[in-house]
Amino acid sequence: MYRFLLTPRWVALHIVVLLVIPAFVFLGRWQFGRFEERSANSDVVTGNMTSAPVPLGELAGPGQPVKESDRFKNVAVSGTYDIEHGLVVRRRPQDGRPGFYVLTPLVTGGGQAVLVNRGWVKAGATADTPPEVPAPPTGQVSVTGRLRPGETEESSGLRERPGLPPGQVLLIDPAKIGQTLPYQLVGGYVELTEQRPESPSAPEPVPAPDVGAGGGLNLAYGVQWWLFIGIAIGGWVLLIRRELADRKAQEAEPEPGSGDSAPQQAEISTN
Repeated sequence: MYRFLLTPRWVALHIVVLLVIPAFVFLGRWQFGRFEERSANSDVVTGNMTSAPVPLGELAGPGQPVKESDRFKNVAVSGTYDIEHGLVVRRRPQDGRPGFYVLTPLVTGGGQAVLVNRGWVKAGATADTPPEVPAPPTGQVSVTGRLRPGETEESSGLRERPGLPPGQVLLIDPAKIGQTLPYQLVGGYVELTEQRPESPSAPEPVPAPDVGAGGGLNLAYGVQWWLFIGIAIGGWVLLIRRELADRKAQEAEPEPGSGDSAPQQAEISTN
């Protein structure tokens, strides 16, 4: 009765099922791993954004990259803005609008400074038109903001290209930007959230990062892949049982003419 399972068609089906099951197991485990990774990252970022501000020097220094565990921690720093060496960062949309980030060095003394992302401004009429950038306050200022690591092509998904208009960059890369400055830059940069004294006009604040559901979608996808394992096995078993039922029904059917031959012979003999 089960010899049909060894026919080429069924052997091919067995192979497909045996390949699909470990593939679904792998994809489910991968999604669960992504869930754990993103949940941990969400917890770190959320905790750092709600932390009390600490002096910038405790977490970052010249040529010292920002630690992953310190991303988005609130820091405080004082100094004077170097308007002459201010920059704008291209390809920074906000709320669906094209625009720039306003990047201004804050000189803290001792031959050191930190890049401050003062906020967002809308793009000009053309790609090469300089945006209108509100001037920062003069004199001593106190800045509070989120500490961010310097950007790279890998971390940002952007690619550097030559020929940009003067005063424009694509990446917030303190190591590269600092090569043209008369002081040392801190390895990361500060995303402004508060400033004293405040400016009469200022760029739009950069919104806090959306940490999302902490990998909730990955958890759902992982469960989904493992449900597919049950569906694959259940479908395989169902097809086998259906084939068996069809074969049993065929065997139970009488052969053509076999059921009427005996009565017909009896009728002939009586006549």
